[in-house]
Amino acid sequence: MNVTWQGVMPAITTPFNRDGSVDYDFFAHHCTNLVEAGCTGLVPLGSLGESATLAFDEKVNLLETAIKAVGQRVPIIPGIAALSTTEALRLAKAAGDVGCSGLMALPPYVYSTDWREMKAHVAAVMAGTELPVMLYNNPIAYRTDFLPEQIAELAHEHENLLAVKESSADVRRITAIRALLSDRLHILVGVDDGLVEAVQAGATGWIAGLVNALPQESVDLFNLALAVYHGSGDDARLAELYHWFLPLLRLDTVPKFVQLIKLTQELVGLGSARVRPPRLELASSELEEARQIIQQALADRPS
Repeated sequence: MNVTWQGVMPAITTPFNRDGSVDYDFFAHHCTNLVEAGCTGLVPLGSLGESATLAFDEKVNLLETAIKAVGQRVPIIPGIAALSTTEALRLAKAAGDVGCSGLMALPPYVYSTDWREMKAHVAAVMAGTELPVMLYNNPIAYRTDFLPEQIAELAHEHENLLAVKESSADVRRITAIRALLSDRLHILVGVDDGLVEAVQAGATGWIAGLVNALPQESVDLFNLALAVYHGSGDDARLAELYHWFLPLLRLDTVPKFVQLIKLTQELVGLGSARVRPPRLELASSELEEARQIIQQALADRPS
């Protein structure tokens, strides 16, 4: 399936049963719900999907489940993250074998170093697949920062690098990448509370987190922002929805974003708050504070 690199593509969460095993039945149901809300693709096995806690077979089973559920309707674009380059290549091959439409290449877990080594890692993934690739730049989480000039270098050397998920939280990066590459790469924003600013700078898509709990509002927000960018949207309506959504979107940009987004899913009836260790569910004052933020937003939820 062709990947357009546009619209809202959820960084989909991984649901767990009470015994800690993956809940594949709910995962399939969740995939369907997100697509029916208007999402244009799914990105499993990312940071929000707790990929680092998943065994290889669990990752492959999740991809097969997503493809069976919605893979004929939207592209499945898994995160390719690993401790070693060899492991990343193995996962990339498995993703292609089960029918994924593209890949999201991450720097390696744990080890972060200079441009020569980080380039070699992601370049190996790009060279090792015929699928289109989206580079994931998240220096805040992974300590590896792919600068605009380095992204341009990769794009010139690898024809199948077609997009970048930009999560530096610096909207100027979008402008800088576009200045170097024009429309050669699609740029997708990966920070929820910078969505509107990123679209105004030229982002064509959103790898979203809170969409797991609020899919319709997320799709509406992106479409409104895109319409305003193209000069045909309702500025006042966009400002109103963004103002309401921001307290929740900011939950995506803190260390316990997985727990917070899954808690929001639970409170709206679209999942459970269960996470896999070393993460633990929120507790005590931390839980109460999060509940207050979420419940206040839900009480004021726009029609």
